[in-house]
Amino acid sequence: MDADLLEVTIDKLHALYAAKKYTVTQVTHWYLARIARYNPVYRAMIHVDTAGALAIAARQDAAAKAGGAAFKRGALWGIPIVVKSNTAIKGLVTSAGWYGYVVPGLENIAPQDAPVVAKLRAAGAVILGQTNMPDFAASDANYSTAYGRTGNAYNVRYSPGGSSGGTVTAITSNFAVLGTGTDTANSIRMPAATSSVVGVLPTRGLVSITGIQPLDWLRDNTGPIARTVRDTAIGLSVMAGEDPKDFRTKGSSAQAEPGPYTKYLDARSLNGKRFGVPAFMLADAAPGGGGTPLRPETRALFMQALDGLKAAGATVVFDDNILNASFVAATRAVNTRPYGAEGTETFLRDFGPPYYHSSLEYAEAVGAPMTNLRGAPAGSPPPKPLASDPDAEANVFEPQRRAVAAYDQVLDQFKLDGFVYPAIQMPPNDEIADLAAGGRSGGPHSNTGWVNVIGVPAISVPAGFYDNGLPFSVEFSTKRWHDGDLLGWVYAYEQQTHARKPPALVEKKQ
Repeated sequence: MDADLLEVTIDKLHALYAAKKYTVTQVTHWYLARIARYNPVYRAMIHVDTAGALAIAARQDAAAKAGGAAFKRGALWGIPIVVKSNTAIKGLVTSAGWYGYVVPGLENIAPQDAPVVAKLRAAGAVILGQTNMPDFAASDANYSTAYGRTGNAYNVRYSPGGSSGGTVTAITSNFAVLGTGTDTANSIRMPAATSSVVGVLPTRGLVSITGIQPLDWLRDNTGPIARTVRDTAIGLSVMAGEDPKDFRTKGSSAQAEPGPYTKYLDARSLNGKRFGVPAFMLADAAPGGGGTPLRPETRALFMQALDGLKAAGATVVFDDNILNASFVAATRAVNTRPYGAEGTETFLRDFGPPYYHSSLEYAEAVGAPMTNLRGAPAGSPPPKPLASDPDAEANVFEPQRRAVAAYDQVLDQFKLDGFVYPAIQMPPNDEIADLAAGGRSGGPHSNTGWVNVIGVPAISVPAGFYDNGLPFSVEFSTKRWHDGDLLGWVYAYEQQTHARKPPALVEKKQ
């Protein structure tokens, strides 16, 4: 089974099922055993739902047996997946990495699946459990007060990044075939870059974020993480869809490129395409302060990675006017902070446990206030509701439209199909050394949060390795609702470069 299942793809696993080589129960046991063997070292999984996963597998095996030759499998039928722990799974604790949601007897047990989980479940996914993450997704490192530190699969001393570090370590370690991540400023794409996996941030509104404990619900997003572009395309096809409880998804079916997204995957799709390199992403320091300077070794790997893009037939354009300081200023004008607490209150109202359905009720039940950075502590004034705030247009929507227009204008001016840039500004850092020096790391870091501000799609894809064996990735982005095209270009890059190499896991901490 090791030979068949290590690095297996969705298509290959479905072929194994069709050939009756393995049952879903056998495959599920294999993944659970692998998690039991390696998770004590890497700590990617905060909770393993052994009983739930085996129950799903048993039902699927019974259905396949009863259906015989006419049995039809869903897109993710029998596919073991993991879900980030800020995303509600009925009957399990939505910890969001925070100790306050795992207080004994007052755990944040989800009353229902988040819509995205319901879609994955309906497509046949076998949910193995939940992945570790920093508290409320508010860190570039993957340390949680509920479970502790997740290590990088390529070297457990090093950081996998956050906040989807648990998912990327699980996927690159072959704990599952597919996983979900969430992303407010870089939290799918940067961790994917540390771990040689593919991380997809869809156009905001293509996938619902209802039922996900928010960090900043006006910038939050969710998407698939996998070892291949094709597997993420299959996952995104399942996850996409309108949701009446997520206003961003209204009308998305008409605006988005139609699925399934696998139909856009063509190894020749980069031929004749033009990609610009954002000027500020290569600057020694972010304009106007803030951000992380691009490390020299990262710059060198990025320039090497562009060779693969050119070899696939694309043109790369450098110009100081391609997303420069004025664009950065436009994105920084978008102010979502006055509305952050509304997201937390809405989540608790609809997905909180029986003991509390607001931050005030939480404080009364637990005897301590919530500490979510964007939540309202007990006793605070009610949060501003976005829909009725007369300042919402000036704070959010009008500056957001200006920033999107500036982004699109550069694409049009330079006749570009999209942008390409480093997915991370620096190599993954040695967290054990950081701890020994007297502090806990907050890194590694990227400068890609502008993508969330304007809601465009972006994908991080493996592009090589540093001299110490840790991964590096590039990121591609394009206009809103062109997710299929973007997947096609990234697929062509993947097929040109074949840059991913699996890690060699260890059974003892280094």
